[in-house]
Amino acid sequence: MIRAVAFDIGSTLVGDTRYWAGWADWLGVPLHTLSALIGATVSGGGTSDDALRLLRPGLDPEAEMAAREAAGRGEYLDDGDLYPDVRPALAALRAAGIRVVVAGNQSARVTGLLRALDLPADVIATSGEWGVGKPAPEFFARVVEAAGAEPGEIVYVGDHPVNDVFPVKAAGLRAAHLRRGPWGHLWADDPEVIAAADWRVDGLAEVVALATA
Repeated sequence: MIRAVAFDIGSTLVGDTRYWAGWADWLGVPLHTLSALIGATVSGGGTSDDALRLLRPGLDPEAEMAAREAAGRGEYLDDGDLYPDVRPALAALRAAGIRVVVAGNQSARVTGLLRALDLPADVIATSGEWGVGKPAPEFFARVVEAAGAEPGEIVYVGDHPVNDVFPVKAAGLRAAHLRRGPWGHLWADDPEVIAAADWRVDGLAEVVALATA
């Protein structure tokens, strides 16, 4: 029985276009250039921070984000950043008596921005607030605590295998790999993802269906 569903944030609930457009504008490059570098870097085993450093060698992402915030060009979210199926899916899960947790690798500032959107969720948290991020086991221990259920009764929904499928299974939770965003599509048919994920879904309405079946 599924008692709780936990959701990743970026490319699961929130589109990343505004986020990366902000970085591209700050670094003075076209968004397409930055997007292409991120795609090439991450698909090759690197990180988005590595892509930023290709454009500005030695860049410290945290310090640079602080500078952006100080300049009034920091992170921002509104309803337009949410995928259209987010509110209906989260509301349907709660109406069915399933606990909804939102937890991903974002800054503590994003925690406040998400809470300000008044999402139909029981818990909203980020790695920045918790002081630990995916794929660390401690992150998923916090997810289990927030869900208030046994690991096997929790589904974690996300797009990135390294963060949202493999460590989820290692922690004893059930994993729904979402074909959404660049990483969700890139690894959707990867044999290891297919073998590890309990479900592979194309949208959040499918998550509601599997959780309430």
